[in-house]
Amino acid sequence: MTTYLFSPPAVISVAVRGVDARFPVRRVICVGRNYADHAREMGNDDREPPFFFFKPTDTLIDSGVPMPYPPLTTSLHHEVELVVAIGTGGADIAEEDALQHVYGYAVGLDMTRRDIQLAAREMGRPWDWGKGFDLSAPCAALSRVSDVGHLSKGAISLRVNGEMRQSSDLSELIWGVPEIIAIASRGMKLEAGDLIFTGTPAGVSAVKEGDLLEGVIAGLEPVSTRVGPRAHTTKAQPPTAQARSSQ
Repeated sequence: MTTYLFSPPAVISVAVRGVDARFPVRRVICVGRNYADHAREMGNDDREPPFFFFKPTDTLIDSGVPMPYPPLTTSLHHEVELVVAIGTGGADIAEEDALQHVYGYAVGLDMTRRDIQLAAREMGRPWDWGKGFDLSAPCAALSRVSDVGHLSKGAISLRVNGEMRQSSDLSELIWGVPEIIAIASRGMKLEAGDLIFTGTPAGVSAVKEGDLLEGVIAGLEPVSTRVGPRAHTTKAQPPTAQARSSQ
């Protein structure tokens, strides 16, 4: 029997609509600049090859759980995204077979410390410090493919305190879900439990303490979170797995 120096971290998971069992998360893979309008607002060409970055799994929180305003930033931005849950793993997946690997879909928020991200970009450094901070990935309950089918079109939007900030359609994705899965699987073997955040449309902007964020994709459970008081580095500890879903 293996012994450890301290208790291993709890399994991170997201809810599944209509069932009690939760979806255990292995990795959170994100696609950068995957809507043409957002690529333009960030100063880039429309159809560059897709690129990927990661958020730690413990950045995930359930819809309805508040997220603190993170430390080290004065420019916290919202990014609403379609999330793809991988249910069957594979490497070098053919595009025509890619959807067979999808368990379900959800609405997620890729919260971003924009000032830190842009400073890193200008210096040619990784984005991790701007993207992977505590509790920065609110995610709604997954909807199973068996219940909602596959999504290639449908309205996607985000409101802050009831005001529309982002509004587009999934058909505007530069790289669709089958392409994203196929391309990602060439560089690493995808496994059951991987979540893919597929990119955000234009309209990203700053939020402040007290703001209510509500993300919607047609046919899926919406995601919401309220920005709480600013977290201090010495106090901003991720909650336990139980606390994440019960707050």
